[in-house]
Amino acid sequence: MTELDPVIHAAARLRITATLASLEAGDRITFPRLQELLDMTAGNLSTHLRKLEEAEYVAVEKSHQGRTPVTFVTLTRRGRRAFEDYTDALRAVLGGEE
Repeated sequence: MTELDPVIHAAARLRITATLASLEAGDRITFPRLQELLDMTAGNLSTHLRKLEEAEYVAVEKSHQGRTPVTFVTLTRRGRRAFEDYTDALRAVLGGEE
């Protein structure tokens, strides 16, 4: 039986990963924009991003635009590969393939 990646499989993390995977490789999104797209609280999003960051699936970069702090989130190459593997595994499960 094909195994689904438990880091991605949690519903919130799947939504985060899928959203980030819809961006071009190397593109990034601001934390507030990601929060808005996913309709998640800042605390909930932060918690799930931390798990994805620990797995090296996302990179979180804090910087400044002028004097304003800004946080960018991007899907890493490893994260994109993990998401592709996850979707392949999900197709196999749904299609009954092994």
